[in-house]
Amino acid sequence: MRNLGLGSWPARRAAISPDRVALIFGDRSTTYATLHDRVSRLAGRLLAAGIGAGDRVAYLGPNHPAFVETMFATYVVGGIFVPLNFRLTAPEVDYQLGDSGARALVYGPECAATVSASERVSFLDLVVPLAAFEKMISDGEPAAPDVPVTLDQPACILYTSGTTGRPKGAVLTHGNVVWNTYNVLVCVDVTGDTVTLTSAPLFHVAALNQCLLPTFLKGACSVLMPAWDVDACFDLIERHRVTWMFGVTTMFAGLAQSPRFRDADLSSVRNMMVGGSAVPSALIRSYQDRGLTFCQGYGMTETAPGATFLEAPESSAHVGSAGVPVMFTDVRCVRPDLTGTAVGEPGEVQVRGPNVSPGYWRDPRATAQAFTEDGWLRTGDIAVVDEAGHYRIVDRLKDMFVSGGENVYPAEVEAAIFEHPAVLEAAVVGVPDEKWGEVGRAFVVLAPSASLSLAELSDFLGTRLARYKIPKYLDVVESLPRTGSNKVRKAPLREMPLPRVVP
Repeated sequence: MRNLGLGSWPARRAAISPDRVALIFGDRSTTYATLHDRVSRLAGRLLAAGIGAGDRVAYLGPNHPAFVETMFATYVVGGIFVPLNFRLTAPEVDYQLGDSGARALVYGPECAATVSASERVSFLDLVVPLAAFEKMISDGEPAAPDVPVTLDQPACILYTSGTTGRPKGAVLTHGNVVWNTYNVLVCVDVTGDTVTLTSAPLFHVAALNQCLLPTFLKGACSVLMPAWDVDACFDLIERHRVTWMFGVTTMFAGLAQSPRFRDADLSSVRNMMVGGSAVPSALIRSYQDRGLTFCQGYGMTETAPGATFLEAPESSAHVGSAGVPVMFTDVRCVRPDLTGTAVGEPGEVQVRGPNVSPGYWRDPRATAQAFTEDGWLRTGDIAVVDEAGHYRIVDRLKDMFVSGGENVYPAEVEAAIFEHPAVLEAAVVGVPDEKWGEVGRAFVVLAPSASLSLAELSDFLGTRLARYKIPKYLDVVESLPRTGSNKVRKAPLREMPLPRVVP
C-alpha cells in the first residue's frame, strides 16, 4: 500500500478487528468492516467526480458518522480535509471555502440555511447534503485506490477560532497527526475495550485528534454526540459505559453544577481529559472528590494539538498543572529575548516537534511570524514551570494587562472568582483606567436565584488575590460569548462600553 497516511487506517483496522464497533451515533452502530466499506465507496465517488490528490474537501455540520467517513475518504484519495465550524455564518463559510480552495462540500441539514445563503457553494464541483449522502455511498462501488501519500503531505486545514481577526488555516500533515496520536497513546491508557465519548465538536482539533483518532487506531469505540448537552452526556455515559471523555472547562463545569452530578453513575469512567483553557483548581477537585481521574493537557491547533499532559498517576499530586512535555515533543518557556525562564517565572510557551504544523495555508507571512529563527512555534501562551518541570498555563499573552506597573493574568483572577458559590462562569478583561493604566473588569454568570455585588466580590477576593488583581468593575450577564469550540471570546467583552461611574 502506497498510502502511508491516515487514509490507510480504515482498511488496516478492518483487517485487524472487522467486527468491533467503531462508531455509535444514536441507535446506529458501525463496525470497522462496515466503516471501511462505506469509506471505500465514498472514495470511489469522489474520484468519479474528479476529486483527487491535493484537492480540498470540506465538511459542515455537527458530529455525525458522515464527518468521519468524509474525512477518511478524502484521505484515501490523497485529498486535504477541511472541517468547518457549523456555527459559522454564510460569509464566514464563504471565506474559509475560498481561502482553502475547497472543491467539494458535505453538509448536514442543520446548515442548509447557511449553504443556501452562501455565495461560494455554487462554484464548487461537488456539493452533497446529508440527505443524499446515503444514496451516494450505496450507489458507489467499493474502490481501493492506492494513491501515494507520504507523512509529510498535508492532511487537513483547521481554521483557528478567529478571535483576533480573520481565521488562519493551520495545516496539519499526516505525520503531525500520527505523531500526536502516538503522544496520546503514551499518555493515556487507551485499549481495545475503551469507549470514548466524543462530546466536543469534531471540527475542533482536540475532539478529532486527541479522542477520535487515538480511539480508532486502537480499534476501540467512539460514541458521537451531535451537540453538547449535560443530561445527554450523563445518559450516554451510563448507557454505553463510557470509559474516557474529553471536554473544555465549560463542559465539565456544566456537569459539576448539574443536580445529577452527585448521584450519576460514572463508575465506568477511567479518565476525564480537559484542555482548551486554564482550569480552576476548584473544578478539578470537584471531580477528584467523586473519585474520578481528571487529567489536564495543554496544546493548540498548530501542535495537532498535544504539547503537555498530566498523566493519571500524577493528577492528584499536581492539581491545576497542565503536565509536562509529551513524549515526542519539546516544550520550553522563555523570556522575550528567548532565554529560558527561572523556576516560577512567567514566560511564553514554545513548542517544537514532529506534531507541530509546518505553517498556515497559503500564508507565508503568518507562518514566518509564528516561528522563531531556530524553528520553535510561538504559542502566545504564558506559563510558569515549577521545580518538577510541570507547566501551569497562566494566560494568553494578549489577554494579560498591566495595572499600576504589575502584570495581571485574567485566568488567575477568573479561577479565584469561580470559587465563589454564586458564580457559574467568569471572564475577566483589562480596561483603560486613568490612574492605574488598566484595571480588571469581570463578567460573571450567576447560579439561579443568586446575586452578587462588586463589594461582595471584592471582599471575597481580598484574601485570595493581591489588591491590584481584584476587578474594579463587575457585570452580571446571562451568558458569555463563545467560539465554536466553546472558548470565551473576549474581544466583544472588551468592546462593551464602561459604566460612567465605578460601582
